[in-house]
Amino acid sequence: MRTTLLIALLLTVFSLGKAQNHPSSYLCYKTSNPINIDGLIDDLEWGDVNWSESFVDIEGDTKPLPTYKTHVKMAWDEDYFYVAAELNEPNVWANLKQRDTVIFYDNDFEVFIDPQGDNHRYYEFEMNALNTIWDLLIAKPYRDGAPAINAWDIKGLKSAVAIYGTINDSSDKDDKWTLEIAFPWEVLKQCAPEQRKPKNGEQWRVNFSRVNWDVKAEKGAYAKCIDPETGKSYPEHNWVWSPQGVVAMHQPETWGYVQFSTTKAGEGSDAFKIDEDYSLKMELVRLYNQQKQYFNKNTSYQKKLESDYPIQVEITKKQFLIYAKGESGKIWYIDHESRIWSE
Repeated sequence: MRTTLLIALLLTVFSLGKAQNHPSSYLCYKTSNPINIDGLIDDLEWGDVNWSESFVDIEGDTKPLPTYKTHVKMAWDEDYFYVAAELNEPNVWANLKQRDTVIFYDNDFEVFIDPQGDNHRYYEFEMNALNTIWDLLIAKPYRDGAPAINAWDIKGLKSAVAIYGTINDSSDKDDKWTLEIAFPWEVLKQCAPEQRKPKNGEQWRVNFSRVNWDVKAEKGAYAKCIDPETGKSYPEHNWVWSPQGVVAMHQPETWGYVQFSTTKAGEGSDAFKIDEDYSLKMELVRLYNQQKQYFNKNTSYQKKLESDYPIQVEITKKQFLIYAKGESGKIWYIDHESRIWSE
């Protein structure tokens, strides 16, 4: 019953976009060797670390596979959470050089990290092929009315890019660009459980996105392709590690699961723990959406909601709380700002 219910819920939540029954998952082991952040994914540093699955379209498998391959590696040590990515690309270009500008106006690579997995207080990081970065702290998803905190910076961050070709030169074809990022725990733990690094076996919600624009050669450089009907550039492509079901990255509930292990890469393997309450969480998100839609029409929330789970609903004039017990025995809650947590 749970599998059938989950599929139905995903179809509802994602506006008929098809997503995975469980988000993408990754076992993140400790580094066996020090990692020098130079953009080069060196075998000595990364050889024992597995690649993720290749990225897919943000809407899932109802859309074609990406034109160019993207995949990532993750590792960690006592000081940093490391990310490496390889982005195949025949036209490597970037224009933005000012930190904290809207980097996805260029082709970019993006990282989203929700340490507590509750949809609130999460990090967003973007970078282009010039290694220009944009780092943000998000108090709660945009759907719940929170602005991005642009003034916030990741102190101690390290990032680098390596270009396999010639950037901003349309006279030749490039191979790819690769990147490395070191996120310091001193910053990430500020929004983490108990404000600490992950424990062995603990899972954080993480996702990666690649924005890619259609471009054409123009005077030795690149320009975005223009739709003759609108006079504007064609929409960007959004390729991700864990599909969202819709064109929206700020749905932390559909991000992937990264499980941290104290085992060193190449020296053993752990079993990944599937989130047995994931279907309940998605049901709570469905009911959250239903309450929001009802409020927009009626300026009040519903006291009674239909569900295959034994849910409980509490409402006030402008707030609600929905909760139920999951397969794990934990009671999971969602509120009017889409925060999900358990007791």
